[in-house]
Amino acid sequence: MQTSPDPAPAGAPATANPTCVVNCAVYGPDGKRDIRLDDISDVLAVDDGSFVWIGLFEPDQDVLAVLQGEFALHDLAIEDAGKAHQRPKIEAYGDSLFIVANTAQAIDERIAYGETHIFLGARYLVTVRHGASLSYAPARQRVEREAELLAMGAPAALYAVLDAIVDNYLPIVDDFKATLNALEQDIISEQFHRGIVIRLYQLKRELTYMRVAVTPLQDVLSQLVRSSSPLIPSDAKLYIRDVLDHSVRINETIDAIRDILGTALGVNQALVTLTQGETVKKLGAWAALLAAPTLITSWYGMNFHDMPELDDRYAYPLLIGGVGIVMIVLYRMFKKARWL
Repeated sequence: MQTSPDPAPAGAPATANPTCVVNCAVYGPDGKRDIRLDDISDVLAVDDGSFVWIGLFEPDQDVLAVLQGEFALHDLAIEDAGKAHQRPKIEAYGDSLFIVANTAQAIDERIAYGETHIFLGARYLVTVRHGASLSYAPARQRVEREAELLAMGAPAALYAVLDAIVDNYLPIVDDFKATLNALEQDIISEQFHRGIVIRLYQLKRELTYMRVAVTPLQDVLSQLVRSSSPLIPSDAKLYIRDVLDHSVRINETIDAIRDILGTALGVNQALVTLTQGETVKKLGAWAALLAAPTLITSWYGMNFHDMPELDDRYAYPLLIGGVGIVMIVLYRMFKKARWL
């Protein structure tokens, strides 16, 4: 299951852009203006401090070819952007950067993963979404709303997208914590619940997958902070460092929850094992109590003629009394040992 592209905003001017083009606009001193893909080169030809921000959702090769021609993007970067299943990375191609980040979205109580491929140039930012991914419309609205970010240009758009990706991890992690708290009473139960063990395993598996997605993004953000590329100015690095801090905290939270889940599984199994051990001890104690009279009575059940006790007048009551004394002694011993 995957997320559909963002709907066109109400009142937006009609364009001839393909349906996979979610957003295609130029941001400048006069504000935002929607444009067609074919107009990009004309906009970039005039250096008026504006920048182009394009958002795509699973574009076809024809659209990517148009973008390559408009922005002079590298063949290898375009090839990667047309395919999903790329590892998180950052690569420099001439005067542009190509960044891949994993995205996550909770769908039907499961986590679905996608990718966002980002092209950053001096006056443009292109985002290509694949698979499960939430809309970047809030990120665009944030840049449009904050004059300080808008004045920063394309690096501000990059920061807003990366911040949105990391922030989308937060509700998923919070859901994991809430689920773990809800299962706490069942975890410490002495009864074996197959469903609880399966749920704990599923949570740990999902967290492991999420950690695989978050940890490489942390490395990408660190490279951006340390980058000497003129495309990432020092004022933009301050914002990206904030995103890096958020990703580090999320990664640490994921590790902590995974450790708690592993401990919970161990505690639940230990409690179940102890309970089963207590049951076995009780069964063993009762078996011993039954074994004592069985042994004695079976001894006198043998068909021998020369057993002097059988001819004694008080043999039977003495036998009954002896059996009773043995059972009382055994019962007190097991009770003292807390086997009963």
